[in-house]
Amino acid sequence: MNSKDLNLKSSILNSQREGIALLMVLWVLTILMIIALSFSFVARTETHSTLSFKERVEEKFIAEAGIERGIMEAFYWNMFKNQMITTEGREVWRADGTPYTGHLGDGYYTVRIMDEAGKLDINTLTDASGIILKNLLMSSGVKEDVADTIVDSILDWKDADDLRRLHGAESDYYMSLPNPYRAKNANFDTLEELLLVKGMTPEILYGSAEKKGINDFITVTSGWNIINVNAAPKEVLMAVPGMTPEIVDRVISYRTDRRITNPQQEVGIPAESMKFINIAESNKFTIDAVGYKGNSKRGYAIRAVVALIGSNYQYVYYKSPSTITQ
Repeated sequence: MNSKDLNLKSSILNSQREGIALLMVLWVLTILMIIALSFSFVARTETHSTLSFKERVEEKFIAEAGIERGIMEAFYWNMFKNQMITTEGREVWRADGTPYTGHLGDGYYTVRIMDEAGKLDINTLTDASGIILKNLLMSSGVKEDVADTIVDSILDWKDADDLRRLHGAESDYYMSLPNPYRAKNANFDTLEELLLVKGMTPEILYGSAEKKGINDFITVTSGWNIINVNAAPKEVLMAVPGMTPEIVDRVISYRTDRRITNPQQEVGIPAESMKFINIAESNKFTIDAVGYKGNSKRGYAIRAVVALIGSNYQYVYYKSPSTITQ
């Protein structure tokens, strides 16, 4: 092999070595770029997560401020409910579910106060008043046979015996489920307990994007077996036998600036409906508060039920976050 061939071979080997070195450099650069991009992505994700967490915490504090404002307004309403007055341009917040808004820094909250006597108490539900719950269920889109099952099963759940109503369920049904349990045979402690009852589903209780649930219209804390016409929302009034849309509209319009003291004479409520309606009020209020940051359309929701006892109050129920229609 002459020197010319040796030089050619050497040149080829050097080129191969340089090519391999270049490929290795490119691979190392590619790996470093991937690592750098990964770190950048992780850092960006953590930054956004931190900001989201920070905003969520701020929304929670704003909602809690709304709850405290609601408690103050409940005391104010309880004191001046017979006087529709305005002090220094500030109206008395009504305890009938009317939404109110307050601002706090660069955020705001919405608050609704509801006298528990304006709702249907399932702990005082009877076979006679079960028709109101059935009407509530059907107006929210529940089929009649399912509504019958839910109403009878609620009555069976809380009564002391093991006798099953026509559409109801007792322990023998619940013990046959994959995860068996017994009927309580006592009053409900929370509305969430309804999810244990035959026929009830989260969608029926809490609603969906398309329709309301029934949890805004029922309670376990009022202790009344009748409904306060001054506080009941439209949906509850419509569920009372004998009530028509015209009567309900008249009730809501009349009570905007005064209290109803004689339901039959003042707003024409029929005798059939008076079996389930009067003007009795409770000392317990549901307060729904939602905290928002900036122009956000979705916020942090809290639901509390408070009992006013003289100049003090105590929480009967508190859920944070809560499933509230926003």
